Amino acid sequence: MENSNKTRYSDSELQEFKELIQDKLRMAKEELNSLTTSLSNPNANGTEDTSGAYKTLEDGSATMEKEQINQLAARQKKFIDNLENALVRIENKTYGICRETGKLIQKERLRAVPHATLSMEAKLKQS
Repeated sequence: MENSNKTRYSDSELQEFKELIQDKLRMAKEELNSLTTSLSNPNANGTEDTSGAYKTLEDGSATMEKEQINQLAARQKKFIDNLENALVRIENKTYGICRETGKLIQKERLRAVPHATLSMEAKLKQS
């Protein structure tokens, strides 16, 4: 295994992860922005002239949709926080080191989940 005697990723490897994370961060912020925009501009469906019962159903569905968007936005904010924390770990040169085992997290895992702080070995022990 290539990581067996390495204690941290090289600066060039960290730079590669930094670029990957910055890309994901940019996309995550755009996504959050569009969620926030859809919350602040609810679509006016022009239901004023329809029956009161229909409007009540419409309001209930709009409320449910708003809650779902709020949940998505909260999840997105957490994802952004995790990515920003990963950038801090890159600056500290502690990125990619499992917080449980102290071993390097495999590159494949970090490419898939760039904000991971646990190796698969540690993650599987948790479940």
